[in-house]
Amino acid sequence: MLPARATPGHLAENVMHFGRVLRAAGMPVGSDRVQLALQALQVAGLARRGDFHAVLSACLLDRIEHRELFDQAFDLFWRDPDLEGRMRALLLPKVQIKDGLPPVPENRRLGEALFPRGPEEPPPPPGEDQIEVDAALTFNDREQLQKADFETMTADEWRAAQHLLSRMQLAFEPILTRRSRRAAQPGRADWRATLQAMARHGGELWDTRWRKPRTRPAPLVLLADISGSMSRYSRMLLHFGHLLGHADARVESFVFGTRLTRTTRLLRSRDPDLAVSQVVRAVEDWSGGTRITTSLHEFNQRWARRVLSGQATVLLVSDGLEHGDTGRLSFEMDRLHKSCRRLIWLNPLLRFDRFEPRAGGIRAMLPHVDRFMPVHNLASLEQLVAVLAQPLRADTPHPLR
Repeated sequence: MLPARATPGHLAENVMHFGRVLRAAGMPVGSDRVQLALQALQVAGLARRGDFHAVLSACLLDRIEHRELFDQAFDLFWRDPDLEGRMRALLLPKVQIKDGLPPVPENRRLGEALFPRGPEEPPPPPGEDQIEVDAALTFNDREQLQKADFETMTADEWRAAQHLLSRMQLAFEPILTRRSRRAAQPGRADWRATLQAMARHGGELWDTRWRKPRTRPAPLVLLADISGSMSRYSRMLLHFGHLLGHADARVESFVFGTRLTRTTRLLRSRDPDLAVSQVVRAVEDWSGGTRITTSLHEFNQRWARRVLSGQATVLLVSDGLEHGDTGRLSFEMDRLHKSCRRLIWLNPLLRFDRFEPRAGGIRAMLPHVDRFMPVHNLASLEQLVAVLAQPLRADTPHPLR
């Protein structure tokens, strides 16, 4: 590493600290990149803020998906005045920020990297009648969090739910393909491999080689309603879709309010918070109205042949509260059901014990789904994972029965 005197002021310490912040926020920044940045800063100079930003981004950035996170960290770290007294002892380079810049979007992981929580003070010794409180999630806390409604969760409960969701064990239904692979147990004979083994042993038949069908996880398609009554549930389902997209299965995701938007590429970012925030900013009708019939018609006409196959499972997330003609809605649901392997409808209204399908939209959609399940807490998502891992059976009871 270059000595500190080779750079003006405490610039070397600042760049090293900035690299630690990026690393804590989830970016792969090693000491070699920090050293490269210090060497490049001596060549490029520190006269302008734009040059300083370009040098650091060229040396510390590795993936384009981290560009937004890097820009947020740069604006927060290298601004003057300091960030709430955390950097008062550090001499910043000669760069200034103009007043009146738009606020930087918040990122929870970046905030925790910039302001790490210090060690908590030890609790006072409990008295005879004092109740001990543990800050960690106990078994009862996890059980209560599993049953907590997404709509009524606090900010701390929401973050804890996301943490539990990221640790959820996923399992997908294996689907047989036309391809095969080698097997150790007897089954279908692999004559090519058997003849090759005979050639290596002088033409003698030592053992017979076998093959078995190759399997792959069932592909998934997520259709999430982002209207005002569904935005809280759809946001958590997007985190769930991000988790599914980074597993072994092939996942396509769409959101719809008044129009249909494909969000598959936006959810490919490794950071789930960054991926969901990109979806929220990219969709213009978030938390607005809903047009289920129009959105399903656009999906059936434009995307069904591209992303659906006879083996795909569709997860439809909606409350089914559609206004207007329900005859068209029934037609589009029937068309969607015939284009996929199975159609699972996730409706948060099922959280009510006395729920009855009285709305016209719900009654029009129900005859064309294979399963009708709730999606309002973590327990319902675990139930959904168990259903996705089970093979489709012909004797599965219809949701209306």
